[in-house]
Amino acid sequence: MSADGSPFVGTWTYRSLLNDPKLSPTDPSTDPAPWANLFFGYGTIVIKQGSIPEELTGTIGGDDWSLALHGSMSPGNPGQVRFQGKGVVNGAEWIYDYIGWLVPVWPGSTNELQKVAMVGSIVRTIPHPSGGGTAPAGVVASWYAVKVK
Repeated sequence: MSADGSPFVGTWTYRSLLNDPKLSPTDPSTDPAPWANLFFGYGTIVIKQGSIPEELTGTIGGDDWSLALHGSMSPGNPGQVRFQGKGVVNGAEWIYDYIGWLVPVWPGSTNELQKVAMVGSIVRTIPHPSGGGTAPAGVVASWYAVKVK
């Protein structure tokens, strides 16, 4: 937990995956190459406390992209976070919306065995250029993040 008491404030390793069962291999113990088709994004999330206790700000980004985050948290069991990421990447505006929840701590777990994590859903809010085409709005993926510090 951060010094201000918010479990969301900190640095997180971020991964997102498409929700497409047709791309999932039928036997997960086989060649992992088909899993590469599920990757939607990866990078680092840095969350900071905003000007009021429920407000969150920060960034999400990776190689060659970065979005400014603005959103809010709701305490609870599990705690919830909602934020929007906005930025200009390669001259094009990107906007994504995120919702996520803290993964509850398992009874009997220890810090060595269970890391602080969030899971959630992301939607591409507006289209943007991608790989010579257009990444359409409305694409939804699942995401998870593991707290680094």
